[in-house]
Order: sequence, then C-alpha cells, then structure tokens
Amino acid sequence: MARVVVVGGGIAGTAAAARLAKHRHEVVLLERRDRLGGAVGFLEREGFRWDTGPTATALPAVLRDLFRKSGRPLERELDLVPVQPVREHRFEDGTTLALPSGSRGGQLDAVGEALGPAAGQAWVDHVHSFAGTWDVLRRGYLERPWDHDHQDAAVRDVLSSRTSLHGVVRRRFRTDERLRSLALTHAVLDGHDPRNVPAWVGMLDYVEQNFGTWTVAGGLGALADAMTRRLGERRVDVRLGTTVRDLVVRDGRAVGVDTSAGVVDADVVVVAVDPRGLPALADRVRRTMPAIPPVVSHLGLRGDVPDLPHEVVLHGDPTLVVRTGGSAPEGGAAWTVLGRGRLSEDVLVALARRGVDVREQVVVRVDRSPREQVVAWGGSPYGVLWQGRATVRQRLGTRTPVEGVYAAGAHVAGTSGLPFATLTAAVVAERIGEVPRATPASSTRPR
Repeated sequence: MARVVVVGGGIAGTAAAARLAKHRHEVVLLERRDRLGGAVGFLEREGFRWDTGPTATALPAVLRDLFRKSGRPLERELDLVPVQPVREHRFEDGTTLALPSGSRGGQLDAVGEALGPAAGQAWVDHVHSFAGTWDVLRRGYLERPWDHDHQDAAVRDVLSSRTSLHGVVRRRFRTDERLRSLALTHAVLDGHDPRNVPAWVGMLDYVEQNFGTWTVAGGLGALADAMTRRLGERRVDVRLGTTVRDLVVRDGRAVGVDTSAGVVDADVVVVAVDPRGLPALADRVRRTMPAIPPVVSHLGLRGDVPDLPHEVVLHGDPTLVVRTGGSAPEGGAAWTVLGRGRLSEDVLVALARRGVDVREQVVVRVDRSPREQVVAWGGSPYGVLWQGRATVRQRLGTRTPVEGVYAAGAHVAGTSGLPFATLTAAVVAERIGEVPRATPASSTRPR
C-alpha cells in the first residue's frame, strides 16, 4: 500500500482519489476550498440555482467507467439524460441552426435545411474526417499512459502536425462564413485563437456528433456531490480548507506536500491543480499560459422570457452563449450568459443587441469576471492556452519530471472538457497501479 496525496479536489482530483482508494492505496486529498468539485458545482441565490461550470458533457462512458471502477454504477447515483439539440447556433446574417446531438444523419438534415444541402454535406464530411484522428488519440493518447518521447508513430504524427484548425476550416469552407464559425465554436468558446489550435482538436465535433451530449437531471453540479459521497465510501482522508504551498522533494523524489497545516508525508503525489502554483513544478511549465475563462453572468429571471434550448451560441465578436438549464422558483428561469471576445459593453446590453432582451426580467444577477473565476478555483478550468503545436510538449503529462509525482486535470488533458480531464485521472491510476492482493495463507506452499 502506498500513501498517495492528491492535491486539488476538482473532478480530476476526486476521480483520481476514488480510483486509487479502490486500488487499496491510502489516499489523502487536499483542497483549499470548503467543498469538492472545483468548477463543477452549484451557485444558489434567492431560490435560483445555476451550474458554476459545464452544464453538459460528451462521452458519458467516461463517467460510467469512473463510477463502476470506484464503487456503485453511475446509474445508482445520478440520472444522466441526453441534451437535444447539442446547441442552437445563431449567425450574424440571421440564420438559425439547431444542431442535433449524437446523429450524423440528423446533422446532415439540420445543416442542410438551415444553410443549404451543399453546406450540410460539407459539414458532415468535415466532421467525419476526424474519425481516424479520434480513434488514434483515444487509444494512444487520451485513454493510455504516454510520454512525449515514447509515443507510437500514429500518435506522434497526429500530435506533431503543423496544420492548425483555422487552416483546415478556412480551406474547407472558403465561401461560407457560417460553416467556418460553426467549425471553430469549441476553440472560440474555450478562449483560444483558432490559428494556434492544432487541427486534431476538431475531433470534438466528431465526438459530439457520434456520442451525443448529456447532462444530469437537476444540473451537472450534482456530479460534485456524488463524488463527495464516493470519497466518503472509499474512506479517502479529505482535508478541506488546506492550502498547498509546494511539494517536498528530496534527492529528486517527492516525499510530501507542504501545506498551511504542515507537511503531509507521501509516497506518491498526484497534482490535480494548475502546476504553475507549485514552485517544484512551475519551472517545468513556464512556457505555458492558462486559457482564460469567459465573462459570466448568472441571471435569475421572472416573467415572459424567450423559450430557448439548453445552449444558444450567438456568433460574432463578441460571441455570446446563453445556457438555460438552471433551476428557478415557479414562474422564473435561471440562465447563465457567457461572453467571449471584444465585450465593450454590459453583457445584457450586448445580448439585447443580438435579439435576446431580458433586461426587464432580471431579479437576481451574479457576475463573475475571468479573474474572479481563476482566483476562486485556483486556476483555469479551461486548462492550457493553445500557442501552437509546441504546447503539447510544453504542458505536463500524467507522469511529471519529478519522481513520484503525477498530474491530472484540465492542465494535463489533451483538450478541454469534463470527460478529458476525467480521463487523465484514469491514466494516473493506471500508472500508479493497484496494490496486489495478499495471497490467502491456505493457498501458499513452502519452497
């Protein structure tokens, strides 16, 4: 049995702790805040409730695998429900596209009806072109331990490509700005310049088209509560309100964690926070930058409000996103509005200029600046900013250069999003391994 100290109680940290405890390690989890879940959770005001982080997730199999391999199945803890459509897109020319989730044929028809038959075929051809990329990276990069210098050739070829997502999209959709905006949605909403994003990140559209998007009945923030219960069941020593100052390293190996409550001894350390905040690792990632969160406004509304789907993207500069999945008292609605780009006016004024005016219906409003979010979470849940293909090598992998230290979470994941951060925890657990079960005495024989 190893004593494993997990730094950070976000989804990746809790997932790593749960898996390692199931592997019969002694696990201590250190979290600076007063709750677990990181960006995943709820904010409540005057009867309104909003998700503080993502409101939907792709690849539900990742969560199912986590719960199955750490205790009871997911279905006994949470009710996963499909999101349909995955999101509605509103373009600057007035065109509206409700993009179906989990259906290539559905997307072909929807894009064809909104943008024209040729556009529909061009879109599904574009998305399907990432099928091979997804298969290669899923097997050799996202779901398995890997090292910068010891990848298989197929993975190396994908990750080292000089082609940017912006270049691919511009070449394929020269004459249709709406298709270009559609294909760059993930990059823009995650805070990246598409010119610096590698082409393989386009596989996110393939994932949504083929596996759909899902949420939890009552809000995705319930996942944080479920993981808190799971750690209790696995008897993880959770220490809230504990600030980690640095790793304790002797002779090149981590032997503990220096915290506000003293040194916590460790055989193994899992860092599930931004490594820039730990001096022992900061120099290893000095060339990286965090992807900055968007401007966020949580709105409690009453009265006659537009009937919108789960997520609406209003393309342009600024790009605005409206998420409607919060809970509210009777006669109300809980929306979250996100702003990206040149936001030079109040987000509700910008939203009204784009045809969605709810200023008179607002009874509760909670604004969160990008800085406030980073400070609250101790880092950006959007992970590392893409600054070109070299970013793959500049970020940490799940095994760090410090012996006995592993890393998980958004700052390690190949791309942003809840399932990809969660996958890093599975990889870390596989790297550390399971404590062998003792051989029953009745089965042993003297030699």
